[in-house]
Amino acid sequence: MTLKYCQGPDCHTYHTQDRLKGIKGSKTYQTRRRSRLLYDAFCDTRCQNDWLSTNIVRALNHFGRLKEAKHLTENNAWQKTYDWNSNHDMIYVYRNGITKEQRPLTEQQYRDTNYTLNTGE
Repeated sequence: MTLKYCQGPDCHTYHTQDRLKGIKGSKTYQTRRRSRLLYDAFCDTRCQNDWLSTNIVRALNHFGRLKEAKHLTENNAWQKTYDWNSNHDMIYVYRNGITKEQRPLTEQQYRDTNYTLNTGE
């Protein structure tokens, strides 16, 4: 298991016991090493938020910003969901978030991540 360093730019500046390392007389606060990190990069939400505050604009510019509003229409508002019938059996349906229309699904269709009724953006 590879230990990873927290990517928070100020992780080493937070005074917590687990960051304090070294021998008596020459201890320093260090970036945390963890085997399980939030989003595989941060030791806690404070460090995650520090990174986002520093890098969010650059990340949006790199990966692309929305240029126009997205629209949920009758064509792309279909979502897989399930419900319970009167016998307490699970029934699978595609439900349109705008029209509230429902179409039955098999359990196999429900679990198939590639199966969709969506036809637009």
